[in-house]
Amino acid sequence: MAEEDRLSEPDVLNEAGSWKKEGRKVALATVVETWGSSPRPVGSQLAVDESGRMVGSVSGGCIEGAVVHEARQIMEGAPPKLLSFGVSDEQAWEVGLACGGKVSVFVEALG
Repeated sequence: MAEEDRLSEPDVLNEAGSWKKEGRKVALATVVETWGSSPRPVGSQLAVDESGRMVGSVSGGCIEGAVVHEARQIMEGAPPKLLSFGVSDEQAWEVGLACGGKVSVFVEALG
């Protein structure tokens, strides 16, 4: 990742921490594995609060909807979850991951 790209990215963890301090429920999604063509590198993060406010990205938009759906479930008490999306996965086409790669995203609630 180029230095200028890192500098322009939001500070997801600080923003999520601020939301948590304000008393909001918060979930954090982190790209933990990629293969082939993937829109975001390993380590990319997306924070979501209970109202649907988001900061960061795990896919550049193509799977965010599915990740946010799972994040909301986890904020309500579901266990943390590892999500996998790829072109051979029917759900990948449904959520728009047609880039030809695979991405795995771990979603957890911040305690």
